[in-house]
Amino acid sequence: MGAFVSALPASLAAAIAAQTERRPRGALTESARRLSERYRARKPTRDAIRDETDALAYALTRMPATYAAVAGVLARLAEEQPDFAPKSLLDAGCGLGAAAYAALSLWPEIGAIELVDRSRAFLALAATLAAESGALPPAAKITTADITSLPESVGGADLVLLAYALTELPDGELASLADALWARAAGALVVAEPGTPRDHARLMRFRDRLIQKGATILAPCPHARPCPLPLSDWCHFSVRLPRSREHKLLKGADAPFEDEKFSYLVAARSGASVAARILAPARRGKAGVTLKLCETRGMHEIFLPKRDKARYEGVRRKDWGDALDASPEDAG
Repeated sequence: MGAFVSALPASLAAAIAAQTERRPRGALTESARRLSERYRARKPTRDAIRDETDALAYALTRMPATYAAVAGVLARLAEEQPDFAPKSLLDAGCGLGAAAYAALSLWPEIGAIELVDRSRAFLALAATLAAESGALPPAAKITTADITSLPESVGGADLVLLAYALTELPDGELASLADALWARAAGALVVAEPGTPRDHARLMRFRDRLIQKGATILAPCPHARPCPLPLSDWCHFSVRLPRSREHKLLKGADAPFEDEKFSYLVAARSGASVAARILAPARRGKAGVTLKLCETRGMHEIFLPKRDKARYEGVRRKDWGDALDASPEDAG
């Protein structure tokens, strides 16, 4: 938290701005209001996307946050698993393709991309933005399909992404979707969801199914055991992103930024998880720093005094969401 993350690619932001100029501001404002109400009420947003005006309102108000959250997750994957270099990508439940754009910002060598969504309004605008921005490879494929019943024509990829789509589905469809997406993930499956207790709990059920299928959990968990957090807590993280002028106008917001809370999961065919991860903002004081850690041995909180220089120096720049290669208690 605190530092701004990368905004949407400049060419994509320009394409969205150009579309905004072609539509009545009043209609966009009304669409943005309805979408915001549904999102705050934790109701599915996909049913509110009736046409390209609704899709554009989503692009202005929600796409930047989705992009920022996924970009943050994928940046951790790239940092912690440097040998992972995907060449193909499947964005399931893609919406406007925010997750695919985030992946390309890290791995521009990705050449084969497939975007899949059931919303024709989303996909129509996604195709327009891709063409006008040039930010997706020309050979990118756009497929109209429901992710809960993917056709066999939707093939596998090195990297499979599911961003803010699981939250839209009923509980009974989680296991079958996990099976379908894991079967298509040649390298890694990355899931990002809103950072709420409800979405984290559902993500843990999705995680359980992937573990049953033989997946290696790389992040954020440093282990494959049941989540050690109590029922009153949930694993989530945060990114801060700048708001565009259009975003502020549509939402009547004054702040130049917003904080997006999200939960995530990275499952892979190979690789090893880290030793520990920081699950909350570090609490720093004159005497030292307190960290809430999830480790291979479970979850606990530790205090590292400044006077213990060896251990303190190893973590003093670390913060919420960061990985540790070794437990601070074992360092020194």
